[in-house]
Amino acid sequence: MKTIRIAKGYNLQLGGRPSTEVESLPEPARLALLPEHIPFIKPRLLVAVGQTVRQGTPLIEDKRNASVRFLSPGGGRIAEINFGHRRVIQEIVIERDAQEQAVAFESIAESELETFPRKRLIEAILAGGLWPLIRQLPFRDYAQMELEPPMIIVGLGSLEPFQPLPEVYLAGKESLFEYGLTALKRLAPQVHVCAPDSGDSLPDRLSSLVSLHYSGPYPAHDPGVILYRVKKSPEENRAWYIAGQDVLLLAHLLKTGTYPTERDIVLAGPSATTRKHFRTRLGVPLADITAGRREEGDIRHIEGGVLSGFVGSDQTYLGFYESAVNLLPEGNRKGELLGLFRPGYRRPSYSRTFISKLNKNDLVYDCNIHGGDRACIACGYCAQVCPVDILPQFAYKSILAGEVEESLEHGLLDCVECGLCSYVCPSKIELAETLHRARVNYYIEQSK
Repeated sequence: MKTIRIAKGYNLQLGGRPSTEVESLPEPARLALLPEHIPFIKPRLLVAVGQTVRQGTPLIEDKRNASVRFLSPGGGRIAEINFGHRRVIQEIVIERDAQEQAVAFESIAESELETFPRKRLIEAILAGGLWPLIRQLPFRDYAQMELEPPMIIVGLGSLEPFQPLPEVYLAGKESLFEYGLTALKRLAPQVHVCAPDSGDSLPDRLSSLVSLHYSGPYPAHDPGVILYRVKKSPEENRAWYIAGQDVLLLAHLLKTGTYPTERDIVLAGPSATTRKHFRTRLGVPLADITAGRREEGDIRHIEGGVLSGFVGSDQTYLGFYESAVNLLPEGNRKGELLGLFRPGYRRPSYSRTFISKLNKNDLVYDCNIHGGDRACIACGYCAQVCPVDILPQFAYKSILAGEVEESLEHGLLDCVECGLCSYVCPSKIELAETLHRARVNYYIEQSK
């Protein structure tokens, strides 16, 4: 078994880690799909307000490929379709019926799976609305089903603060996970199950399935980082990947012929008063998760990882890909009096500006950037933490100068969008956002 050791990166000392305790939430009255937060798709509505839908009814399709559809996470009535700027579809809200009806899809017996035709398997996953769970590097769009990938990377565990633990969401579902891996092996010549080097909490039955271990700071778990360390040719840059919990959803669809709705999520972060795992539904309202479990005051709801997620609120819903809600204080306050002369033992900092570098305890992070934009001072911090050895500062300057080819030479396409370059920048430059926009624009241009 191979172990990939990542030297670069950085672990936030963020307080608010969730426990392994699991609580099942009551069935929500409403569920929603959030097309706005699904990368690259051009959604076409397939439903209207007031229409009755079943669990598994198509809600939208991608104009780029009409066979890729996103299905209803519940049965009931379309209560709202909310639009944002330039008529971007933000939310499709379903008001659930007490007795939900479900669409029946093709099911595949375990004895048939190993010889099941690849084309028919892809068609079954597409029909069941779960093809977008399989994503393709380097741009992280859903996988191009007409191509055979060099490998599929299955991620167990995450160093992102904070995500569900595999020993929690896999408990009692080992057979289902193995079934999902068998299905993936029909799609690619290699399937690598990746887990942390310290992943001794996995059941023995699943530990034997792990083919790659990783060690190092965040984001050593990222499929882009793992691929960067194992690839042997440029053709492997278009590898596919899928999260461990999503393998269970895929397996549920193929084995039972019903659209899966159960997801394990975590509520965590310094502003959460209850920090643990919750068993709930896809598209659940965030208020159902956070009600009575958060501090008072101005709190930011981050869906997904602290450095790579997006901002939600008590009035929004859980996104299609997200399995975590992190609560952090906004930090909307003016600077401290004589703050420059305070030692800052409890103030998070990558540099040695504060003596918090000596503090190994968890710290309270907030969302204040603690400073204003300045010009790049060529400190090199962004390059020190970049896990794929690109030079973010030079790629950034190339992008601003309109030199796309030069930014590619500096490693733009290897960027895994971990957010560390922006976090460590003392000049408060939004390096990660600039690189992300450049990657998106390049991908869209190449796809025309």
